[in-house]
Amino acid sequence: MVLPSIGTITTAVKATQSLAGIVSSYKQIGEQERTKRREIAALEKTQCVDIVSSAYSEYKIIAEQEQTKRREIDAWEKETITKINAQRDLLMAYLDKSFDERAENFRALFAVVDSAIASGNNDQLALTLNTITEIAKSSPFKELANLAAVRAALDDPDHEWTF
Repeated sequence: MVLPSIGTITTAVKATQSLAGIVSSYKQIGEQERTKRREIAALEKTQCVDIVSSAYSEYKIIAEQEQTKRREIDAWEKETITKINAQRDLLMAYLDKSFDERAENFRALFAVVDSAIASGNNDQLALTLNTITEIAKSSPFKELANLAAVRAALDDPDHEWTF
């Protein structure tokens, strides 16, 4: 049997030590990499929680803003409906007064016609019939033709309506 020489043994020992150093270095590198991966995973989890938390906070802010807008719209709607109802009431009162005035005018004119027929006054009869015809031709809605003026009058609480 041939015994290895001291040089060979020394070389083998040095190679083994070197190999042990390399393995130890790889183990350290592997442990460092695992630690980095754990840190990255923890950081990603934290970032994920931060993103979800931020999105939820933003959602709550937007939801509150939208609720405020809905309340403003509801208030505007109630106010507008109240204005429309008030304007409708004014318009209906105007029309009622207008037609009442027309009816009263026709009653008075037909009384004059009856009187003219009874007295035989043909001039008065012709004049009164002409007046009745002219009033009948005119429409109580004629003044409503200018909607801008009517709208302004309805919006003006101090507007004085004459019938």
